[in-house]
Amino acid sequence: MTTPTPSRMAENRTTLLVLDAEPLPRLGRLTGRVRIEHADESTLASLLPSADVLLVWDFASHAVRRAWPGEGPRPRWVHTASAGVDHLMCPELAASDTVVTNARGVFDQPIAEYVAALVLAMAKDLPRTWELQRAREWRHRESQRVAGTRACVVGSGPIGRAIVTTLEALGITTALVGRTPRAGVHGPEELDRLIARADWVVSAAPLTEETYGMFDARRFGVMQPSARFVNVGRGQLVVEDALARALSTHGIAGAALDVFEHEPLGPESPLWEVPGLIVSPHMSGDTIGWREELGTQFVELYERWEAGEPLPNVVDKQRGYVPGH
Repeated sequence: MTTPTPSRMAENRTTLLVLDAEPLPRLGRLTGRVRIEHADESTLASLLPSADVLLVWDFASHAVRRAWPGEGPRPRWVHTASAGVDHLMCPELAASDTVVTNARGVFDQPIAEYVAALVLAMAKDLPRTWELQRAREWRHRESQRVAGTRACVVGSGPIGRAIVTTLEALGITTALVGRTPRAGVHGPEELDRLIARADWVVSAAPLTEETYGMFDARRFGVMQPSARFVNVGRGQLVVEDALARALSTHGIAGAALDVFEHEPLGPESPLWEVPGLIVSPHMSGDTIGWREELGTQFVELYERWEAGEPLPNVVDKQRGYVPGH
């Protein structure tokens, strides 16, 4: 029996292709066990056919859509270091037998905390307090009590459920809306009724054909003039011009956007100057150590995949999210 040489052993190793973003992922225990190659948008298409696994570390890139091969060799598994998968899904990937997983579980509580912070900031008028402090102006005001108010959270996945739990801890009565009605979850046919009576409307839904542009002029018109709107889902869920008009005409009282149709938001965007709008740079889930947590999650998933065990966080490629919520 011939003992394999190191070069032959290396040839038999799984090839992990990483779509890079800085800083690069820490893959710990995989070092030396896996052949790791790196790609950017210019090299991804040429390297994909030889990869067994693709780690989409650059979760803001749309390169996978453009580079995914049709017929022929392709990765058996794609993992994206994000909750959303709309940036990589394309008809060829959806039709393939490649398994797609996401980073479900990493961002749930951080995003819920961020939403709660936005709710409290708007209720207590903290942005105005900061402006007045910078102007050295003493102006007493009354603020809103959040306990006893109502919220409607759209998106019944882990992030939406974490938001509900966190808001309810503040004494806010919360209704959760999902794709299909079930215990504790309202169906989409009830959305208008729920947002019409909500003080807080929180968008945490995945981006699908059904949810694209769901918050438009009609929906903002359904809301109360005293309502505030928060989007931590996907930027394309919101018709931004309609939101700007609703705020400028006092159709709603305030809003906060952490995600946008086009990112990064350019300095020429009129959204920076919309009255009553808080703009943040897609950071609601990014707490200290989040990249290390994403790397650890991928290593654990890889070891399950390598052992032939079922993977969690498997995305339904037709629906565009992990089902079963």
